[in-house]
Parts: sequence; structure tokens; C-alpha cells
Amino acid sequence: MTALALRLCAVFAFGLALASCQAAARPVVVELYESQGCSSCPPANANLSTVADRPDVIALNFAVTYWDNLGWKDTFAHPAFTARQVDYARGLHHGDGVFTPQVVVDGRHDGVGADPGDFARLLSQGASHDPAPAITLAPAVASIAAAPSPTPPADVWLVRYDPRVLQVPIRAGENSGKTLPHRNIVRELTRLGAYTGAATALRLPPPTEPQLVTVILVQAPHGGPILAAAKG
Repeated sequence: MTALALRLCAVFAFGLALASCQAAARPVVVELYESQGCSSCPPANANLSTVADRPDVIALNFAVTYWDNLGWKDTFAHPAFTARQVDYARGLHHGDGVFTPQVVVDGRHDGVGADPGDFARLLSQGASHDPAPAITLAPAVASIAAAPSPTPPADVWLVRYDPRVLQVPIRAGENSGKTLPHRNIVRELTRLGAYTGAATALRLPPPTEPQLVTVILVQAPHGGPILAAAKG
């Protein structure tokens, strides 16, 4: 084989490797819906913590409000997080409504996720290599590239979470007397606008707390699949 042919083979192989890396670069989005007042939630919280540092995963912990009148008011819960879970109940065709804990992967698959094996199974279902628009994050702007294929209109969500392990003493309810660790607790959820498939740039409001991590989700409306995601 000639030197030129060897160089062409090397370039071709590098191109294949690069394409593979780009296809695998889209992170899996794992959302946990839980409450400090739910005695079944701590194991799911622990499972989410095991993947919180993985670069190929965006792990989001949403505290919901519907346990707040059952003995203990969750210190992180917000009505917007409950509304997001209700949207998933419709999008995933759950006739029995919302429940905790619930793990939702890429907006496409869900389960309880309290058992480590069940959590791992759910996570594996999110290993998607579907073409996705690239997202670039700057301090004040999120830029979304043109879609690689035709896409229906989608919502662009700004999510910000606290990456620290937060120890929360629970003084009432099902978990009374326990101190529960929480990781990647969502503190902000804002719809920034729409994405139609054309290249889009959206301004980001400053975070309410300096330690928060910024996430951008491009998602089909009303609890639909997540089409693209990035954190930074």
C-alpha cells in the first residue's frame, strides 16, 4: 500500500472515530421525581447520586409538592416541578397519574428506579444515538445549531441544579428523624422559547445562586421526548 493510501486510510479511520464520538456525545437525561416526605424515595435518590458525576449523563432531581400536606413540607419542592411531572404522566400515558419515586429517561422511558438493577435498566434505555442538534453554552447565551434532520417545533428549557450533596434533616412525616442526602437538586426551571429546527440563540438569565449548573433541554412539548441536551 502506498504512503498516500495509508494516510487516506488513517484519515478515514479518524473520521469514523470522530463521527462515533459525536454520535455518542449526546448525554442521557435522567430525571428523578421525589419528595422528602416519601419513605420510598431515598433509595432512588441514592441511585441518582451514583451517576451524577458521569459526563455522559445529566442527572436532575425534581422535588414535587403533592406530599407537602402529608406530614412534611419538602424544602426544595416547587409547583413547576410537579407540573412537569404531570406533563410526563400524560406524555407517557399513565392513566393513574403521578407517583414517587419516578425516574424518567430522555422523556421516553420511565419507572420507579428505587432498585439499583431497575435504575440501571432505565438508564441503559437512554443510550440514544439519534441525530441531535449541537448545543453550545456561554455564560449568557445558549446557541442551538440547525437540526440535522426535519424536526417538529420543540420547547427549549433552562434547568439549573445544585451539584452539591445537601444533607436535609427531616422532622416529620414518613422519614421523620432521618437526615437525607440530596444531590443535583433542581432550583430553576424556565421555558426560554421555541426551537423549530433552524439555528437559534437564546439569552440566559443570570443564575439565582452562583454554584448552580446550567442545563439546556430541547424537548417535544407536553412531556414529549428530549431531542437534545447539554450542561455547562
